Amino acid sequence: MDVSIDNSDKAILRELQKDASISNLELSKKIGLSPSACLTRTKNLRESGMIKQFTILVDEKKLGMEMQAFALVNLVNMKQETIEAFLKDVQRFPQIQECYTLTGSHDYLMKIVARDTQTYRDFVINSLTSNAAVDTVETLVVLGVDKRTTAIPVEVSEKKGK
Repeated sequence: MDVSIDNSDKAILRELQKDASISNLELSKKIGLSPSACLTRTKNLRESGMIKQFTILVDEKKLGMEMQAFALVNLVNMKQETIEAFLKDVQRFPQIQECYTLTGSHDYLMKIVARDTQTYRDFVINSLTSNAAVDTVETLVVLGVDKRTTAIPVEVSEKKGK
């Protein structure tokens, strides 16, 4: 369902993506709306599904997760029951942060965090590939993070000459 939003809604989305803990009063001042109008618009954006959730980002390294990797996974086949068995397992493992279905030569791409390479290895061998649906796993180890964002670009139509 497409939701129609105006520049004020887009401004709310931009600001909340920067800091979801901002108070409604501070948000209303930043975007130039009354607090009640701002609260109503934020509530409408949430109810429409435009805002999925409010969350925090945790520094994984401060929790001892020194390793990040991307795993390219191929299943033994792409039958519905195989896919369902695989995805059920994926949901059980908190170290799998993201999982995407792909086109091309791999079936899935997963972002995985681990304490170290040994912990990652143990996870792949004892958990991931123990699922009969998994055929192959190719690991790409992250050496450094050069850009990370969760913000979706919110384009605002600006009038020329301003």
